[in-house]
Amino acid sequence: MALVRDRRQLNLRLPLPEISERRPRFALSLPPTSLSSAVACNAITASDLENIQVLGHGNGGTVYKVRHKRTSTIYALKVVHSDSDSTVRRQIFREMEILRRTDSPFVVQSHGIFEKPDGDIAILMEYMDAGTLDTLLKTKGTFSESALAGIARQVLSGLNYLHSHKIIHRDIKPSNLLVNHNMEVKIADFGVSKIMCRMLDSCNSYVGTCAYMSPERFDPDTYGANYNVYAGDIWSLGLTLLELYMGHFPFLPAGQRPDWATLMCAICFGERPSLPDVASEDFRSFIECCLQKESSKRVEYGLGVAIVDRFEDEGVKLAKVFPDLNTSILDDMEVEAEVVEPEATRIEASNREVSMDDAVEG
Repeated sequence: MALVRDRRQLNLRLPLPEISERRPRFALSLPPTSLSSAVACNAITASDLENIQVLGHGNGGTVYKVRHKRTSTIYALKVVHSDSDSTVRRQIFREMEILRRTDSPFVVQSHGIFEKPDGDIAILMEYMDAGTLDTLLKTKGTFSESALAGIARQVLSGLNYLHSHKIIHRDIKPSNLLVNHNMEVKIADFGVSKIMCRMLDSCNSYVGTCAYMSPERFDPDTYGANYNVYAGDIWSLGLTLLELYMGHFPFLPAGQRPDWATLMCAICFGERPSLPDVASEDFRSFIECCLQKESSKRVEYGLGVAIVDRFEDEGVKLAKVFPDLNTSILDDMEVEAEVVEPEATRIEASNREVSMDDAVEG
């Protein structure tokens, strides 16, 4: 006959805390309900800003020069309109994500991101009062080697920062490098950039301006061996410096109207652009290291800075190339080279910046 034991009744009840202890000891923040809440921390809203002038248009948006009403601080406000197509809006969200992650003196700084009442998305950024390197090339002419050395060092530092955070820009070119009156150069426009999630991610899609694409992005089957996903930015930097030195897009004769097929053949199968005889050996060496068709052979940050140091004369620093920094650089900048007439020496931006209309994220 089996014995049945009484089950022990466990008291699992816990006493309630005192009423004074039920309140949280710290403030709980509500989750953001829209983009407008992201700027609340910065205490800047759309109503705090007044428009001064339009700085530029393009790709479904407008960039304004704006003033903060209370502090009189000048900013640049990049606005993507609510009726823009899905590709443009996807690019602005990608740029927002990257700008939130970055904090470098060589990358343009974001001061706030918010949604305006009409549905437009806006990014408030630091204002670079000298425009872009493309602007300076068009208005002031070509750059000396010593000026290019300062530019190269800053862009290399910016790329080194981005690449160390697994960010590939994918559209380095003169019009995406902003400049202020101190000739500080900062990388901007991350609409087609990519954040690398895995080491073996590819980055060979047709996004960005094809004139500055590296060979492996045009033809990954031929140039994809030993693929370095970050090296495409170095190729674009080399082309950018060469354009600023020569006064026109390097792979084509001055004034030639490019098309996609011409660009692909010139970049993938053409010879490296030749530099004028007056170019120094160290400058030639740096450009050759950037424009290696095999990505794994391109220059990396440390060696790149070492070469830059050699082709920048010790006694000629950027401040001496541009001596009067207290006035507008666009009025008083002195370039140590013959100023070339724009009509005869450069490809018009609308022709040179041949972009893929159906760009998709790689």
